[in-house]
Amino acid sequence: MMKKRSIRQSVVVSAALLLALFLLPLAVIAPFRSALFGLETPVDETEGAPFVSGDLDAQTHLKVLNGDTVEEMDLGAYLVGVVRAEMPASFEIEALKAQAVAARTYTLYKMRSGGNHGDSADICTDSTCCQAYLAEDRALENWGKSGRKNEEKIETAVKETDGQAILYAGAPILAVFHSCSAGLTRAAGEVWVNDLPYLQAVTSPEPEDSIPNYFSRVEFTAEEFKTKVLAACEGADLSGGVAGWLKDAVTDSAGSVEKVTVGGVTVKGGTLRSILGLRSACFEWEVQDGKLVFYVTGYGHGVGMSQYGANEMAAEGADYLEILTHYYTGVTVGPYRQG
Repeated sequence: MMKKRSIRQSVVVSAALLLALFLLPLAVIAPFRSALFGLETPVDETEGAPFVSGDLDAQTHLKVLNGDTVEEMDLGAYLVGVVRAEMPASFEIEALKAQAVAARTYTLYKMRSGGNHGDSADICTDSTCCQAYLAEDRALENWGKSGRKNEEKIETAVKETDGQAILYAGAPILAVFHSCSAGLTRAAGEVWVNDLPYLQAVTSPEPEDSIPNYFSRVEFTAEEFKTKVLAACEGADLSGGVAGWLKDAVTDSAGSVEKVTVGGVTVKGGTLRSILGLRSACFEWEVQDGKLVFYVTGYGHGVGMSQYGANEMAAEGADYLEILTHYYTGVTVGPYRQG
C-alpha cells in the first residue's frame, strides 16, 4: 500500500513539473506578446498631442482665410502655424518667443484696425498681405527627423508668451518684421508713407557669415531692365545709353536707397526693389558689358525686428523682452485682451 501511494505521488510531482516547464515560457512571453506578434496598432511617432493654447490666447477666436477657405481657430493655434512659417525652428528659443509675440501683436493690430478682409476673415495666410502660415502636417514633412522636436520648440515659444503683446500707449503696434537688415533697421517713414514712433532705425547685429545670401548679385540685360521698368513706371525714358538710366540715388540712415531717378522719373528704392525682384532696397549698381549689375545686402523691407538679428541677440544671452524692446522703440510688452 505504501508503495502504491509513493508511486502516485511521484506521478503527480512529475506531472506538475512538466506543466510548469510548459507554462514558464508563456509566462515570460505574455507581457511582450503584443510587441512580438503585432497584436496592437503601431504608434505613429510623428503624431503628438494636439496643441492646447494658453488661457489668454484661447480667449481670442479668429477667422483665418487660408486659400479659398475660412478656417476658425483660436489665437494660439494660429500663432503656432505662423511661427512655423516665418522663422526657422533651429533659431534660439528666445528669438522664437520674440517672433511669437511680434506675430501675436501684428494679428491683434489687424483685428483692431479692421484688417484687409472685411467681415469674411480677420486675417489670411498670404505673406504678401498678412503673415505666412504653415500647417503641422506640412511642417513635419519639411522637417523630417527633427519634426517633433521642432514642433515642441515652437509650441513652447507660443505657450510661454501666452497673451503677451507689444504695446505703445496701451495698444498693439504694427509689429512688422523682416529677415535681415544691413546692420541697421529702417524707420517706417523712410520706406512707407507714414512714419511711426515705435518703428525707428536701430542697430542690428547681423551674423553675415551664417545668413544665406546675405550678399547677393543680380544682373539684367538692357532689354530685361527696360521691360520690367516700363511695365511699372509710365513716363520713364530709357532711351540712350544704359549708364544714364539710373541716377541720383538718395540713401537713408540704414544705407538703403530711399529714392532714385529711373529714366527721369523719381521712384522709391523699395518700389524699384519690387520691380526688379531684389532681396532688399540696400543696393548699389554698376554697368558691366552693357548690363546693369546690382549688389544687394540683406533681405526684406528692413523695418521693425530683424529675425536674424533677434537670433544673434538671443545667442548672446538676450531674452525675448530685451529683443522686442530693442527693435521696437518706446514700447512695453505685456498681456493684452482684445476688446
